[in-house]
Amino acid sequence: MQRWRVIDILIASVLGIACGLLFWIWNSIGYAWYTAADALTPGFGGIATGIWLIGGPIGALVIRKPGAAIYVEVLAAAVSAAIGNQWGIETLYSGLAQGIGAEILFLIFAYRRFGLVVAALSGVGAAVGAFLLELVTSANYAKSLAFNLTYLSTMAISGIILAGGLAYFLVKALAATGALDRFAAGREARELV
Repeated sequence: MQRWRVIDILIASVLGIACGLLFWIWNSIGYAWYTAADALTPGFGGIATGIWLIGGPIGALVIRKPGAAIYVEVLAAAVSAAIGNQWGIETLYSGLAQGIGAEILFLIFAYRRFGLVVAALSGVGAAVGAFLLELVTSANYAKSLAFNLTYLSTMAISGIILAGGLAYFLVKALAATGALDRFAAGREARELV
């Protein structure tokens, strides 16, 4: 069933707000890590971006319907921007690009596969979306090929571990508590027990 229920909208909204608060906290910590890593090796700052990519994978893993990754990631970006961050309105563009990147991976698997591999790939998709946006908005196209390859590679690694992988295990842990019993992720957890 691909139609969104009221509970889907409510839970996706709660996830988006929670991720937005996480982003807001990560804005200082992650940006400091990004800057330090980038100073060590130009482009290596991408290793710190995974937490900013987590909204899409979490949303899709819980809701499992078209648009969930985009909805949660954009709402999270909106919350982060509304509370206040150094990027302002550009945060929404990033949320949209990252959400679309994650969403495409779940679409490729026809919203039927939600395992660790697909979650990790959705983190890579979110990273690619962010990379493509920053290629233009941050003028990364003017930087060296080595920088861009390093940045894309480290973003993808961070997307695999901190976005897709972490999202997968967070959803599994949440499902094990019974909080997601009205969703497929929760029912799957109950069947495994």
